[in-house]
Amino acid sequence: MFQNRNIMALFIAAILGIAAVIVANSFLSGVEENQQRAAEEGRLIQIAVARVPLDYGATLSPENIRMVGWPATSMPQGAFQSTKGLFGPESRVVLRPIEAGEPILPGKITGFGGKASLAELIETNMRAVAVRISDVAGVAGHIYPGNRVDVMLTRQPKLDGEQGETEQITDMILQNIRVAAIDQNPSEKTAKPKVGKTATLIVDQQGAQKLALAGQVGTLSLALRNPVNQDEFAAGTIGTRDLGQGDRSQSLYAGAGKDRAGYGTAPLPNYASFAPPRRAPAVAPRPAAPPTPRGDGPTVQIVRGTESSVYDVKRHRGY
Repeated sequence: MFQNRNIMALFIAAILGIAAVIVANSFLSGVEENQQRAAEEGRLIQIAVARVPLDYGATLSPENIRMVGWPATSMPQGAFQSTKGLFGPESRVVLRPIEAGEPILPGKITGFGGKASLAELIETNMRAVAVRISDVAGVAGHIYPGNRVDVMLTRQPKLDGEQGETEQITDMILQNIRVAAIDQNPSEKTAKPKVGKTATLIVDQQGAQKLALAGQVGTLSLALRNPVNQDEFAAGTIGTRDLGQGDRSQSLYAGAGKDRAGYGTAPLPNYASFAPPRRAPAVAPRPAAPPTPRGDGPTVQIVRGTESSVYDVKRHRGY
């Protein structure tokens, strides 16, 4: 009996010992992981940052670049970890403004020997297209390089079923388009509003074709977007018949804006169903039927409106 108790006690002690070892290992492993994580977060990597504010067209040099320690876990992608990648046989030029202390990234500077030109700002497979604007179409000069805009086209197509009759409509042909330059200024640090004559937009190949055609068939207008709002929506065709409809959500132009968000443009609606009603031509009154001869004697014809009646006149003796 005592022997069985001793065996049971040893068994329980072994189980408790194993559990204690497992708990201790888990605790020590957690401590080591926390220590490694803290060391990793505290580890700094040397990267190149701007010593002073750098504007568009500035040339990189050792005087305006310095190396600083940056947390390894938050290092920007593409950051230069040595000055050897920045300086070479030919200099690099700034394409987008860089603030003091901001990391130098490849997308904001040219390659070796590059120039501060608009071509350096165009992404792969994209195109830069200039459109004509005015004080009204350009939002009174409040559109700057780097802003996002929507492009609208106003034109006067012919109405279906009518000969020569036109009606003004406006289509949203492009949305959320980046402005690369106003006139010849691509700098994003423009401080004061300035009314320009042209706006250069960055679009894809299809968007470039749309802008070229739209500039020939109508008038283009730009709508400035909030930089935080990048959403695109299904925009329909708006015409003169929609003016005065208040907040009516359904346009009077059937079929406009169906599944045409983004670079799409709403199909031209069927204006025949909204053509003004034509007046029916006036029907000429039917001519009155000629009086039927009623004999050889004298008659009297009486006309009442469009009806005519003939009466015989009896002869009296002596007449």
